[in-house]
Amino acid sequence: MPKGVLVDVSRCIGCRSCQVACKSWNDLPATPTGFNNNWDNPPDLTATNWTRVGYHLIEKEGQLKWRFVKTQCMHCDEPACESACFTHSFVKTKEGAVIYKPTELNQDYCVGCRYCMIACPFSVPKFEWDKAFPFVRKCRFCYDRMKEGDKPACVTTCPTGALQFGEREEILAEAHQRIDSNPNYIKHVYGEKEYGGTSWMYISDVPFEELGFKTNVSEKPIPLYSWDILKWTPWIFVGWGAILTALYTYNKRRAEVHHEEEMYAPVQDEE
Repeated sequence: MPKGVLVDVSRCIGCRSCQVACKSWNDLPATPTGFNNNWDNPPDLTATNWTRVGYHLIEKEGQLKWRFVKTQCMHCDEPACESACFTHSFVKTKEGAVIYKPTELNQDYCVGCRYCMIACPFSVPKFEWDKAFPFVRKCRFCYDRMKEGDKPACVTTCPTGALQFGEREEILAEAHQRIDSNPNYIKHVYGEKEYGGTSWMYISDVPFEELGFKTNVSEKPIPLYSWDILKWTPWIFVGWGAILTALYTYNKRRAEVHHEEEMYAPVQDEE
């Protein structure tokens, strides 16, 4: 059964212990702290920052309040990165993780086209621009820990229970139980249906659009859009080949006729 994680935004205190656990387990280098226009540190996901906590100062019931949102790869049920990769460097595992074969399985198929980065609706995959032999990097859902029956490192270190790991269906049922039993929650589980569903799902007491989530999105998986276009590829290929063959035949015959007309044309007397 595929696994999932429920992120309860109302329980997160922004301690960033999940960020530290991710770097520690995955042996990722630290990122130097710098000044920016918000309280986020690091400000963005990168090839060495696979998860981050965004700080949001919002107005709720006439008061300013903090809300903190952990972001990482959503591990889509039907991942766009997998469908866009023509070398099949990504795969959706039965455990629910979307893994990158060159680093997870030592299968170096990636050619660095970065189509996966363009296809991802959440802009998650990042490229190792500073390396001579770069890979695409992102959250791997602690796939090695999952295979051993352990929780992802970020989940184990969360001190407030804002992250809950388990079977996706059980996690989804828990999410609905919470939002149905507490009127403070927004009646929506983000990730249940967005882009066909994701392994990471969120509940919140603040409208998701105020926390930077894309809310007006399709419930149709991205790969289905690709398939709607790619299914015509064989016909386009065959049709284009037929057109080129017809043009070649026409031009060849035209050249032969022109040659015959020149050869058998009457000789003009010179004055």
